[in-house]
Amino acid sequence: MHDEWTSRLLIRELSAFSRELDLFPDEALIWATVPGVANAVGTLTLHVCGNLQYYVGTVLGNTGYVRDRDREFSDRGVPRSHLVAELAKTAEVVRTVLASLPDESLTAEYPDVLGGPRMPTGLLLRQLTSHLAFHLGQAGYLRRALTGANESSGALSLRELSGA
Repeated sequence: MHDEWTSRLLIRELSAFSRELDLFPDEALIWATVPGVANAVGTLTLHVCGNLQYYVGTVLGNTGYVRDRDREFSDRGVPRSHLVAELAKTAEVVRTVLASLPDESLTAEYPDVLGGPRMPTGLLLRQLTSHLAFHLGQAGYLRRALTGANESSGALSLRELSGA
């Protein structure tokens, strides 16, 4: 795929999600929220993994992944180790599938209908990157609110972009 930067950004954000999980001092807090916030960081993790494994893996890469979006939002108490493994698996799906796409696929119409206007695959990949970054930001703020810690996960590391 010519647009390797999209892949690098997605993988960087998935790595940052993993670091957010690691910064929770208590695994139970991964499943906690604060008033006015519906989704725990664990829920956000399951959601971003399901989202990317479906839209990149299944639709673009024919991986066979079957998404259960309702379960992404209903599962609770999934161990941190499983969440981290899902993030790593998702990063590998993104890396493998996007590397195998021919350049012309980026300007071709995305093959699935998402309920809005049809768009080129490259634009949809940017939308997926924005979606992931949005939820990563939510995870960081929620972790800080729950733990009182102000430690950064280094989510915007430019160094990671060079080696993805």
